[in-house]
Amino acid sequence: MNIKETGFNTKLIHGAEIEDPFGSATVPIYQTSTFAFSSAEEGAKCFSGESDGYIYTRIGNPTINALERQIALLENGFGGIAVSSGMAAVNVIYQAFLAHGDHMVSTDAVYGPSRAIMENHYPKYGVESTYLNTTDIKNIERAFRPNTKLLYIETPANPTMDITDLAACAEIAHKHNALLVVDNTFCSPYLQNPLKFGADIVFHSMTKFINGHADVVAGIIVAKEKTIYTKLRAMMVNLGCNMDPHQAFLVMRGVKTLGIRVERATNNAEKIGS
Repeated sequence: MNIKETGFNTKLIHGAEIEDPFGSATVPIYQTSTFAFSSAEEGAKCFSGESDGYIYTRIGNPTINALERQIALLENGFGGIAVSSGMAAVNVIYQAFLAHGDHMVSTDAVYGPSRAIMENHYPKYGVESTYLNTTDIKNIERAFRPNTKLLYIETPANPTMDITDLAACAEIAHKHNALLVVDNTFCSPYLQNPLKFGADIVFHSMTKFINGHADVVAGIIVAKEKTIYTKLRAMMVNLGCNMDPHQAFLVMRGVKTLGIRVERATNNAEKIGS
């Protein structure tokens, strides 16, 4: 079965499957810090990058990688990077693509801590930011500077529900050689796929809709292209904010009902609103 050609809910059930040597029907929890090599030569190939074998869970783990593949599949991206929280995802993105002298444009109603850390801590590293109402595309265009590297959007914004035109944002960002980053936590991949509208990076706090059971704190980043993915992956490894295998297992359990949960929540909201 080509999982890419299946429906959304089929991807939720089967998108994380791996070939387990013991034939497990679900992805097992590989709760280990390190991995053994079949030989010294194989170990050398893993460390040099010639082999994609596992070395150390901070770098990669079968349970975590299964979740990363699944969410990347749902978001139609090249690859996913699972991290310990939504804020870990935010900081991996900031640190991967913003350096001294760089500038970021962002939604004013963005998730509070992602704005607070940018305004209170990143200026000491020489990073500048502008927060504005991104529902007006003209505001975004005017805010861009020669040193703007990221356009960081949350849409719908939480809790204001402000909507930003993603396709227009992608056009502006790419015209200025900047990346479009989208916080897609509120919609989840069930309702919105920002990469389809031109975004370069999409991320989620999986603590919310994706896990859905209020028992896990987790985040994930999905990159549209390999070069962006590689830079994000390297930053995550260096920062050490990887997800734990048991976290990944719980999120994979929760995500199976994502479609049903979001559909029911949407139907209830429509009834309340009417």
